[in-house]
Amino acid sequence: MSLNKKESSSNTELSQGNTPELPSIASPLNDQQLNQLQQTVTSLSSQQLAWVSGYFWGLSQNQPAAAAAPINQAAAVVATKPAGKLSIIFASQTGNAKGVAEALEQEAKAQGIAVALYDASDYKGKNLAKETHVIVVASTNGEGEAPDNAIELHEFLQSKKAPKLPNLNYAVIGLGDSSYEFFCQTGKDFDAYLSKLGATSFIDRIDCDVDYEAQAKEWRGKALESVKEALSSGTEADVVQLPVGQAAVGHSQYNKQNPYTATLLASQKVTGRDSGKDVRHIEIDLDGSGITYQPGDALGVWYENSSELANAILAKVGLSGVESVDVEGESLSIHSALVAKYEITSANPQLVSKFAELSGSKKLQKLVENKDKLREYASNTQIIDVLGEKKTKLTAEELVGLLRGLTPRLYSIASAQSEVEEEVHLTVGVVEYAQGDETRFGGASSFLSHRLEEGAEVKVFIENNNNFKLPQDDNTPVIMIGPGTGIAPFRSFLQERDNRDAQGKNWLFFGDRTFTQDFLYQVEWQKYLKSGLLTQLDVAFSRDQQDKIYVQHRILENGEKLWQWIQDGAYLYICGDATRMAKDVHEALIEIAQQHGKLSRQQAEELMNNLRKEKRYQRDVY
Repeated sequence: MSLNKKESSSNTELSQGNTPELPSIASPLNDQQLNQLQQTVTSLSSQQLAWVSGYFWGLSQNQPAAAAAPINQAAAVVATKPAGKLSIIFASQTGNAKGVAEALEQEAKAQGIAVALYDASDYKGKNLAKETHVIVVASTNGEGEAPDNAIELHEFLQSKKAPKLPNLNYAVIGLGDSSYEFFCQTGKDFDAYLSKLGATSFIDRIDCDVDYEAQAKEWRGKALESVKEALSSGTEADVVQLPVGQAAVGHSQYNKQNPYTATLLASQKVTGRDSGKDVRHIEIDLDGSGITYQPGDALGVWYENSSELANAILAKVGLSGVESVDVEGESLSIHSALVAKYEITSANPQLVSKFAELSGSKKLQKLVENKDKLREYASNTQIIDVLGEKKTKLTAEELVGLLRGLTPRLYSIASAQSEVEEEVHLTVGVVEYAQGDETRFGGASSFLSHRLEEGAEVKVFIENNNNFKLPQDDNTPVIMIGPGTGIAPFRSFLQERDNRDAQGKNWLFFGDRTFTQDFLYQVEWQKYLKSGLLTQLDVAFSRDQQDKIYVQHRILENGEKLWQWIQDGAYLYICGDATRMAKDVHEALIEIAQQHGKLSRQQAEELMNNLRKEKRYQRDVY
């Protein structure tokens, strides 16, 4: 803000080391507040005053306009202009982007850079006009959609309300999965929107794939080097420096990079003997770890690949397994590297493209020319079968050059800590299918269900999911839609509500193939129905009759009642398959809004979008 003459005079006195006095201006503060501020100001050193000015300014960026005025006027006493700082905004669905943003924040603090970290849902887009440097860390949700926490900011930057940003320096790092069509689309969007508003990119955007850690770390170093140079050059606004090495607070000691070594307590099949699915109830011991989690969070599981699968892959490309490869500075046998360091089950378009070139396979080369067919092939074919398309000898370096680094699998937690204390439960569907005369298994699911014995160690960590949480008000009704293993988080929801003696109504929709073989946790749901915790349960077993019935059909059958629950403030939750189920359920909800709410298609879409912004429509889909 601009200063009047009296404010400028006061600043001059301060800079000369005289006792600072608050300016004689019409103040929104009362006498007591002014006295307290005067006492505080006189007790601070010039360095402390500089830090406080930047701190107050940073606080003001998250305050409503009416509340920000007093803070800004007080801050004007000790600073002529906002302090230059780095703001980091993360758009995160499952926590990866948040993790990168938190690492960036810690590294900035260690370098003495003034930094503020924001969840995209907490950041007001108009404040971009007041920033000097911003880094956006953005993951992509679904088919090129912004994560739930970034919907509002993403829309704001496209609107006429978005400010011009000629003074903003920004950078974007995108996270995604190149197996999907709209790879890193949200990061690309933020880059395009900020550029269009006149902001200047100070480092090129990068789009990171699932094994993003090394690439992201290198980019963070370059980005912070650029920010530090700009903020220390004197060309920007006054810089607030934090003490070098100041540690960030609130971070668990166990995370993706430093997992906890837990113990497998149980792996119990919960589908029937004649079921076409193998679904396991997994219990893991966290005793003594101090790890805490909330309903809606996910458990990250680091796993090892099958030694037999590693041998089969090596045989395909003519390697013995004893050849050495360098993995992050460590020399390992190629066999050990395949078991512990690389993804060797799921294929991806890049692997198919690279092997098409190495092998000269005409079939694969033709696939590479059609991106849609390439993605479909890669998503439905395991790596060993890609390598089998044309017999090709590879060196150990060529083989690992095809592969992504091993990444942990995330599973929705199926327990509430208020119920199971120092345990964590999962509901894991084992990936298993026939490929000719052989059987193919999923990497992590077969590790947990078949290769890991009870009492054995497994490395785990909690991935917080703030986009899938119960309402704070225990009186709020909730509607939970979770077919198949999508039921997992709703087991944790109901356990939590039971232990909190929540009075809000609970409605559960569950679906699977057959009632007798696939009704997961049936006894528990019946117990909750009997106790009254579960207000209503609607199930759909697709193969128990000639015409297949799915959860979206049960939703439509209960349309009038479900619409009334929404009108009464109910929260909607969906967990499970993103490709078909989540889309079909969303379409059913749109139809209900049209039929029972008398809304147009556009109005129904706007309603659902607003419910997402209000956290009343939350999805955990994969």
